[in-house]
Amino acid sequence: MNMFYAAPLTIHTAAQAAWLARVFDAKAVEKGGVIRRSVASVEREIGHKFLADEVRRRGFHLIRCGDQFVIICNTGHLQIIA
Repeated sequence: MNMFYAAPLTIHTAAQAAWLARVFDAKAVEKGGVIRRSVASVEREIGHKFLADEVRRRGFHLIRCGDQFVIICNTGHLQIIA
């Protein structure tokens, strides 16, 4: 078992599920691009644990830089150069 795996969190409200659906319905997801959301927005709408769980479920990558979350919608190996 992967020691980094976290059991899926349960979405408790229709609003949370709708917010996640809107984020991952973006054209960038289909193209393997990048989605950016403010940390404040994520915390207000759904909480970072729910977002991280969905990113992990899809095999994507989630990075936090300053006050932004960046989701790399690609399942390839992530290498940070600098």
